[in-house]
Amino acid sequence: MILEILKYPDKRLRTIAKPVEEVNREIKQLAKDMFQTMYEAPGIGLAATQVNFHQRLIVIDISEECNQPLCLINPEIIEKNGEIEYEEGCLSVPNYYENVKRANEIKVSALNELGQPFEIEADEMLSICIQHEMDHLNGILFVDHLSKLKQKRLKKKAEKQSKKL
Repeated sequence: MILEILKYPDKRLRTIAKPVEEVNREIKQLAKDMFQTMYEAPGIGLAATQVNFHQRLIVIDISEECNQPLCLINPEIIEKNGEIEYEEGCLSVPNYYENVKRANEIKVSALNELGQPFEIEADEMLSICIQHEMDHLNGILFVDHLSKLKQKRLKKKAEKQSKKL
C-alpha cells in the first residue's frame, strides 16, 4: 500500500519516534508499505516519521536497480569517522537540494525486518542516507543543518506551496 508522505513544514515531521517494542506483523507490513512508497516516490530512503508512524524504523535502497532493500529498526550509530559533504534532497521537502556535512563512515546496530539484531558499516552514500533518515526519527530535517537564512527562505516557500494545495 502506498502511504502518504508528510511535507515540510508539517509539524508531525518534528515528532520524535518511539522505539519499536516488538517486530510483529504490523511492523513488517509497515516496512513493506514503506518500501513500496519509497520506490514509487521515487526515493532512496524513507523514515516511518515521514509517513506519520512515529516508530524507529527506516527503509533504504541506494542501488540503481532498486534491488538492495535495507530495513533498520531501532537503529543506533555506534561509531562515526571522517566527514563528507553532499547535496541532499528529501521526499518531505520536494524539489529542494542543499549541501549537508555528515560523518563519512558510520557503524550502526539495528534490528532487521525479522527482528534479528545486526550491525552494518556504511560509508559515503549509504552513510549519508542512514544519517538523513535517522535524523527524521529524531524530528530533524536536513534543512535544519542549513543556515538560518536558507531555512527562513525555504519555510516561506513551503508555506506558500502548502496553501496552494
